Amino acid sequence: AVFTGNRAEYGLLIPVLQAISNDPALSLQLIVGGAHLDATYGRTRDEIVADGFEISAEVSAGLGKDTAREIGAGVLAMTDVLENLTPDILVVYGDRFEAFAALIAASQSNIPVAHIEGGDKTEGGALDDSVRHAMTKLAHIHFATNPDAAWRIAAMGEESWRIHDVGLPVIDRIKAGDFPDAEDVAVTLGLDLSRPVVLFTQHAITTEPERAAAQLEPSLSAMERAIAQHGAQIVATYPNNDDGGDVILERLKTWSTDHPEVVLRQSLGRALYHGTLNVSGRITRGACVGNSSSGLKETPAFACPTVNIGSRQSGRLAAENVLHVNYDEQEIANALFRCITDDGFREVCATCENPYGDGNTGPKIVE
Repeated sequence: AVFTGNRAEYGLLIPVLQAISNDPALSLQLIVGGAHLDATYGRTRDEIVADGFEISAEVSAGLGKDTAREIGAGVLAMTDVLENLTPDILVVYGDRFEAFAALIAASQSNIPVAHIEGGDKTEGGALDDSVRHAMTKLAHIHFATNPDAAWRIAAMGEESWRIHDVGLPVIDRIKAGDFPDAEDVAVTLGLDLSRPVVLFTQHAITTEPERAAAQLEPSLSAMERAIAQHGAQIVATYPNNDDGGDVILERLKTWSTDHPEVVLRQSLGRALYHGTLNVSGRITRGACVGNSSSGLKETPAFACPTVNIGSRQSGRLAAENVLHVNYDEQEIANALFRCITDDGFREVCATCENPYGDGNTGPKIVE
């Protein structure tokens, strides 16, 4: 069984789901929950079905803002699902609370758990590190996405045979060119490929949701300057459904209405998201901006300059294409200026090594 509770994590899991589905020795049971079932943030459950995956069970927990209670509800709901499906092993990804609940339910039901992306380190205001490391200690097999993470898992006392450095699964899809070409992206999103395209995603910080609005404004002001000075076009996506995300969402709706250069989408989906990163990095003089982990983990594969804002990803492993800035309009604007105009920096982005591997991760995990 594989659990998915969030659009971003699902996109990262697709190569694993495909590899399991294609292996005659394995049978996939896909469990869907959390934000996938929330129409406010894009009912991505329908995208999963459209991708050709059969959903074995749905878990409605994880739709509220009270994370502690949602974890409790998730444990109860997942326990019932696992009792019905009786999988031989459960695969979970990352560090979100929905996956944490799924892992607790499995580990306490004597079902072995494989955890992908354990051992990473983030020092920001989110609870990611605490949850991720707790998941590592509850899991039985560990699929790290980079050598640093594998070392950290070992330092937590996990036996070496349990730890496998397999790389980031989604690199498989990127290397295969499994995303729309630039012209299709331009038509779908209404973009002009002669102008810079900036892909923007900013989430609320779990431990400081009351600051979400104030943290967003410098980003919007800096992008307005990029629009005015460089003719930039902004493709913005909805934030996660974490506490504080609703404030960001309402501001983005107003902001996009006031600026015709802004395209706001609930979710681009994995393929269109990667197609847009490709446009920003390889086709136009654009950038990826915000505080999503995808800005660190996936952008090197597209030679895409990245502006990482604030504390959410602090401490996470990053390539040379990433510029780290504070919630400060001038810092963000300066970094965007460099991404768009600095030929030397764009060459660095095009040639930097991706610390998250070079693909073939799905087959490695299946093996």
